[in-house]
Amino acid sequence: MKRITLLALLSLICHLSFAQKYKAVRVSIYFGGGSYYIDAEQRQDIVKAIESIKDLSKYQISITSHTDNIGGKEYNEWLSKMRSEAVLKQLIENEIKKNKVLIKDFGQDNPLHDNDSHSGRIRNRRVDLLFSPLNM
Repeated sequence: MKRITLLALLSLICHLSFAQKYKAVRVSIYFGGGSYYIDAEQRQDIVKAIESIKDLSKYQISITSHTDNIGGKEYNEWLSKMRSEAVLKQLIENEIKKNKVLIKDFGQDNPLHDNDSHSGRIRNRRVDLLFSPLNM
């Protein structure tokens, strides 16, 4: 019984050590209405996020893209896809392989903020780039 307890304790310590060593990194890229253009400052934010991670092989990379509700569902699905592809292009230019990235395009579905207000629509026009530590 002591051996099992000791093993469980060691496992927990290793897991906590991993969690402290590897932290999630999130970058949100905001877009103008109807745009999927990434400016120089936003490109630099992506590069800084990548450079802040010592071992990318220990991370899952995901892109989730969003739009406001202006323009209709079909248009926003297309725009959402174009936004995620713009961010993916930046990752590829920084030597991250496409097959390492999960992409989910939400379009106007699942808004984080209220699309009935101008400020809410501005905050919904974004791509969230998330580097999540893998459970090891």
